[in-house]
Amino acid sequence: MRTLPPIARGYIAVVLLGAALCAAPALDGRTPWPTVGVLAVLYAVCELGFLPAGRGDQPAAGRDTGGDAPAGIGSFYPVLLAAALMLPPSAAALVALPGSLVGRVGRSPRWLRRLWRAGQLAVATFAAGHAQRLLDGERALRELDFPYLLLPAAAAALTFCAVATTLVGGVLVTAERCPPRAAWATPLLGSIAPHLTYGMVGLMMAALWRGSYGAFAAVLVLLPMHIACWVFAQVHREHTAHRATVRALVQAVEIKDRYTRGHSERVGRASVFIARELGMAEDRVDALRFAGILHDIGKIGVPTRLLRKNGPLTPEERRVIELHPEYGHEVVRGIAFLGEARAAILHHHERMDGRGYPFGLTGDEIPEFARVVAVADAFDAMTSTRSYRRARGVGEALAELRRCAGSHFDPVMVTGLISALDRHVWTPTATADVPDLPAPGAPDLPPPRSAGSATTPAPDRRP
Repeated sequence: MRTLPPIARGYIAVVLLGAALCAAPALDGRTPWPTVGVLAVLYAVCELGFLPAGRGDQPAAGRDTGGDAPAGIGSFYPVLLAAALMLPPSAAALVALPGSLVGRVGRSPRWLRRLWRAGQLAVATFAAGHAQRLLDGERALRELDFPYLLLPAAAAALTFCAVATTLVGGVLVTAERCPPRAAWATPLLGSIAPHLTYGMVGLMMAALWRGSYGAFAAVLVLLPMHIACWVFAQVHREHTAHRATVRALVQAVEIKDRYTRGHSERVGRASVFIARELGMAEDRVDALRFAGILHDIGKIGVPTRLLRKNGPLTPEERRVIELHPEYGHEVVRGIAFLGEARAAILHHHERMDGRGYPFGLTGDEIPEFARVVAVADAFDAMTSTRSYRRARGVGEALAELRRCAGSHFDPVMVTGLISALDRHVWTPTATADVPDLPAPGAPDLPPPRSAGSATTPAPDRRP
C-alpha cells in the first residue's frame, strides 16, 4: 500500500471494515448456508471461467485496467442480485467473497485489488438486500407476486449500482485525484441501464429458484446470458481491432507529416458534427468518423520532402501531392469495415463545380461522405497553423466556407457545420511551432484545376 496516498489507504480500510460489519450478522446461526454456498460457488466459477482478463480488478491502487471487453461484460452481477433477493442481507454479502478473492486481476498489487473488490461488492450487495426488503421484496418473492415484485428488484439493482459506483469513485478521487464528476456522475449515469438489466435477470433466477427449478434455475438463466455476453464481447473486440487499425494508419501519416499531427482526429470530429446535424444513422456516423480520420492516408505515398516543404509548391509538386486520394483509396481498398469511408478518401478533394480532383465530379456525383469530409478538412486546415501560414479564427474560416459554398463545397454540409459549432466549442490549433510565419492569407483550400501554370504557379493552398 506504499503507492497509495494516506487518505486512499484509510478509505479502503474503512470500506473493508464496513464489509466485515455487513457480513458479521450472518454468523448468528440462521443463515441458509446451502443456498449461500451454491451461489458463492456459482459466482466464483463465473469470475474464474468467464470474466475477461483485466475486468476483475476494480480500481484500487491505480487506474482501471480496462480490458478487452466493455465494462460489465462477464461480471455476472445477476448472481449477486439474485442473492440480494433470496437471502438475508448479511448472508447475501458473503456470496461475492470467494469469487472476488480468487478471481483474476490484471495489475499489482493483486492482493489489495482482490480485497477491495470483495469489500466493495459485499457492501453493495448488502445495501441491495436491504433496499428490496424495505419494499417487502421478501414476501413478494415468496408469493411470486408479479408485477409488484419488479419494484423491489429494480430498487435492489439501482441501490447496488449507486453504492458500487460511489465506492469506486471514492477510490478514484482519493487515490488518483480524479475530478468528482468524472469519478461519480458520469459512471453512475452510464451504469443505470445495465444494472437494471442485471436486476431483471437476477429476479428471473430468484423466481425460478424459489419455484420448481431450484438451483438448476442458475443454469437456465446464466447460460443464455453468458452466450449473449460472449457474442457482445466478440463484437466489441472486433470494433477495438478496427480502431487499432485506423490508429496505426493515421500514425504512419503523422510520422511523415509532423505539421498535420492531430489534423486527422479533428477532421473526424468535425465530420461527426456534420453527420449528426444531417440526422445520419449511428452506424454511418461511425463510418464517417473513420472517413475523416483516414482522409489523408494516401500521403503515405507522397515524398516526405513535399509534405514538409515550407515554400510554395511548383505545379509538378502539386500534381504529385494531388495523387494522395488515389493512393489512399488503394491503401484501404481491402478494409471491408470502412464501407462508405473508402469513397470519401478517394473523393474528398472533388468540388461541386467539377474543378476538383481526381475525377472532376460535380454536385451529387460526389459521394455524400466525401462532401462532408471536404468541409471538415478545409475548416480544420484553415483553423490550424501550418508550416506555410498561420491559423485563421473560427469565424473567419466559417465565412470562407460560406463564400465557397455552392462552387467548392456542398452548402448543406457547410450549414451543418455552422449549426453544430453553435453548440460545440472548437479551439483553433497550432500544429507546429514554426517561427516567422506569414500572416493569414489564402485559405488552405485546393485551387481549381485551371488555376496556375508552369510559369505562374497558383497560390500555395496545400491539399
